[in-house]
Amino acid sequence: MGTLAVVGAGTLVSGDLANPLIEDADTVLCADGVITAVGRSRDLADEVASADRVLNASGATVAPGLIDSHGHVTFGDYSPRQKAVDYLEGYVHGGITRTISAGEVHVPGRPRDREGVKALAVAARASFDRYRPGGMRVHAGNVLLEPTLTAEDFAHLARCGVWLAKFGFGAYEKALDGVDQIRWAKEHGLVVMCHAGGASAAGSASLRAEDLLALDPHVCGHANGGPTSLPAADVERLLTESGMALQIVQAGNLRAGLDIVRRAAEAGALARIVVGSDTPSGFGVMPLAVLKTVVELSALSPVQPAQAWALASGNVAEVWGLPAGRLRVGAEADLVVLDAPRGSAATTALEAMSIGDIPGISAVVTDGVPRFLASRNTPGAMRPATLDR
Repeated sequence: MGTLAVVGAGTLVSGDLANPLIEDADTVLCADGVITAVGRSRDLADEVASADRVLNASGATVAPGLIDSHGHVTFGDYSPRQKAVDYLEGYVHGGITRTISAGEVHVPGRPRDREGVKALAVAARASFDRYRPGGMRVHAGNVLLEPTLTAEDFAHLARCGVWLAKFGFGAYEKALDGVDQIRWAKEHGLVVMCHAGGASAAGSASLRAEDLLALDPHVCGHANGGPTSLPAADVERLLTESGMALQIVQAGNLRAGLDIVRRAAEAGALARIVVGSDTPSGFGVMPLAVLKTVVELSALSPVQPAQAWALASGNVAEVWGLPAGRLRVGAEADLVVLDAPRGSAATTALEAMSIGDIPGISAVVTDGVPRFLASRNTPGAMRPATLDR
């Protein structure tokens, strides 16, 4: 992978909700896919001079890559539901450097028997372990819980490297029948997400606060709707009676999403808010889905743009235990360079987001490797990044 120096940043967004901006720094150094230094160019001049590659942000904003916490992957860069190919590569052009599978529910003829359910999760995880569409890291292999799964099955899945689980699509007569499977999954280190809200087109269950509190997953999936949202009273109960993360998705109810973020901010619980796309779905393939949600929260909710970015980067990394999502030494080097779009009334990416404009992405880095200059999906950046070496 070699070394990369990202220089000339006008603003550095950290991905850390508590300290969303990095002051007195304009340079990020990366080696072998990991961030090795964040500081001033004058203090890192020797390292910049010796770097294999130099990416000049040209005064624009540098931020950690967005993490889609709710992606509907199958196998390869293909969406059967939308008949779309190379869509994950397109999502990289929307600033998404990682996607977390919400279960391979769209695999044609998806197995539902005990062995088939396990085999699908194991195969999906292994398939994407080395496959990087457009440079994106896909965390696939999310076992879709069924009542036939036993405690030993979760031990087997964990031995095979499966660490994600999803409740809400299995053949359970009632939600409480899944309590044991979720407990076993958690005992074996799997991060568990539950479907929430009304039933989706994929044939999922309809789950309310009472169900979610009893099931006790790590993550309340698409709390603002997939696409039908939880009632406000249910959200209030989850905020006050649980510690689970609440997920906001683009393929949901915008009004409900804004209300959830407002309630979380008032309760001092923004660290529990994570962002995802919930696509491809009935809403289609949406390369800018996560970026659009971040912009909507920046313009319409109480959170500032750099905080909104953290909801879709560092917060996700914290909940799922990922070594990315933050602009700091030791984190994996997934970065986005972005600026106000040409023609905007704003002069920086964060200002553009605060007035509801989609910023222009001029470079994306994954694993310390620049993947492109100029996104094919966002507006053009006011100050484009350049690869000087």
